Amino acid sequence: MGWFSKSTDQFFLSTTLPEGIALNQYLGVVNGEAIIGANIFRDMFSSVRDVVGGRAGGYERALAGARDAAMAELIEAAKELGATGVIGIDFDYEVLGETNGMMMVAVSGTAVKLT
Repeated sequence: MGWFSKSTDQFFLSTTLPEGIALNQYLGVVNGEAIIGANIFRDMFSSVRDVVGGRAGGYERALAGARDAAMAELIEAAKELGATGVIGIDFDYEVLGETNGMMMVAVSGTAVKLT
């Protein structure tokens, strides 16, 4: 299995095509994006964490939600093409906005039909 491999509802997701998995057809590149805005309270507690150390739980939860939304969009786009899986999945994270107050999660991969 690849670094990130998962199979749900007869739909396969992976960073690589594992040995033993038969590929029938490449359907094209698919992607999903989610952009989240930081709020003043999350920023305030994050600043405190910067000084005293520790994890910024509010940001972690927001980022996890954005990643899940981007993955759901990727899967939906792949299913619209008739795919039974996505291989070569890649996640990208960016900070956006004039004051870097927004975070973007983008995920892409190749939609495929597995036999």
